[in-house]
Amino acid sequence: MLLLDQLAVGFGAALAPANLLLGLVGVTLGTAIGVLPGLGPALTISMLLPLTFGLPPVGAFILFGGIYYGAMYGGSTTSILVRMPGEASSVMTALDGFEMTRQGRAGAALATAAVGSFVAGTFATAMLMLVAPALVEVALGFGPAEYCALMLFALTALGGLSGGSRAKGAFAICLGLALGTVGIDGQTGQPRFTFGVAGLLGGMNVVVVTVGLFAVGEVFWYAASRRAAGEARAAVAGPVRMTRDEWRRSWPAWTRGTLIGFFTGVLPGAGATVASFLSYAAERRAARRPDRFGRGAIEGVAGPEAANNASAGGSLVPLLALGVPGSGTTAVMLAAFQLYGLQPGPLLFTQDSTLVWGLIASLYVSNALLLVLNLPLIGLWVRLLRVPRPLLFAAVLAFSTLGVYTLNNNLFDVAVAYGLGVMAVALRRHAVPLAPIVLAVVLGPLLEQEFRRAMAISVGDPTVFLTRPVSAAILALTVLVAAGPVLLRAAASARAGLRHRLR
Repeated sequence: MLLLDQLAVGFGAALAPANLLLGLVGVTLGTAIGVLPGLGPALTISMLLPLTFGLPPVGAFILFGGIYYGAMYGGSTTSILVRMPGEASSVMTALDGFEMTRQGRAGAALATAAVGSFVAGTFATAMLMLVAPALVEVALGFGPAEYCALMLFALTALGGLSGGSRAKGAFAICLGLALGTVGIDGQTGQPRFTFGVAGLLGGMNVVVVTVGLFAVGEVFWYAASRRAAGEARAAVAGPVRMTRDEWRRSWPAWTRGTLIGFFTGVLPGAGATVASFLSYAAERRAARRPDRFGRGAIEGVAGPEAANNASAGGSLVPLLALGVPGSGTTAVMLAAFQLYGLQPGPLLFTQDSTLVWGLIASLYVSNALLLVLNLPLIGLWVRLLRVPRPLLFAAVLAFSTLGVYTLNNNLFDVAVAYGLGVMAVALRRHAVPLAPIVLAVVLGPLLEQEFRRAMAISVGDPTVFLTRPVSAAILALTVLVAAGPVLLRAAASARAGLRHRLR
């Protein structure tokens, strides 16, 4: 009964006309920010902080929550329509979403993204409300060894996303890890792979890498490969809704993606990008026909989109319960709490319950607003495909350049993004997948940091990864994932040879 009373207080605050308007502004602005390559919720919230000083804390955080959830959805739009992820977490959506667009099924892809975002966001908010303290205790049990093992598992799982060539997938992962080492070593303070260029001392920003490889790279690829006349255009004759079969195939993917995304989001540092990659790998392994992935499988859109939205709710668990940010966006929200003189943690639930429960209730409202806002707009988004391709790509390149520049107001970041765009063209020419590079850039520095911490704690004893039960279990699963395809092929070959001898 106490929980229902607190939730009633929260909905009373969230449904106040002024706060409801702020929630609508937040989801609308967040969706637009997610669509634009290079701009993300963390950057948007940080830019809006000075403008929210006059707002009451409840209204400000309702606005921030709407931006966060809206941006998680908005990144799927350009991923599906023109293969340009607005967010790193939408990279996996682009693989099958864009193929669905090319087959005239853009409406179905956008619909499964919208409904999956609603389902996942609602579940994540409910879990945030019900089980936050217990999940925080589990997350606190993860030490450096467990985080290191989890990141190794995520990287290994990418071996199946390389379009059939595990060697090219491994090359992409190694390239991403190499890019992730650029910059100043966090422990020794020594510059690595900077070649005397001052702009590289800060390392490779994942937003710059994502925009460079996908947005700028897609524009350059179009410019280099399009025909001089009569270029192919994506069909838009397909329905702007999901068929009964697509609903049937999407529900299991939404469910798995929601669970993976939420529990991944609870782990500080894992975030939506890791969640979407893990979800895509899980969908491919659960599919009866994994060969359809990368060619327009709706499960490849439904799972990752549910995962990245659920991870947004999961990342709020350690923020509100412990005061520990679970992602870059929640790190900015932590700064916002401190600007208002508030300290997130267990005491916040008792000292300012209206704020906490108002924020939680507003996330339910934001999810409903996103569904109401975006489902009717699917037809409008699909009509963007009728815009002449040169104009569309010119606009994307302009927004990409603006987004990268506004990160640090630095032209060097723009040059890096353009250089990565040229590299993306060469990689696509040789069928090297781009998605593993992004995840490796995200996980590389974290993997190195957690490995060093684990070795320091164990005084250089590498068996620490095997003596801790959770770490050992994750590593065993990693070995199975890596060796599984080889063992299955060997078993199939043995069976074929046995049948041949019996004949």
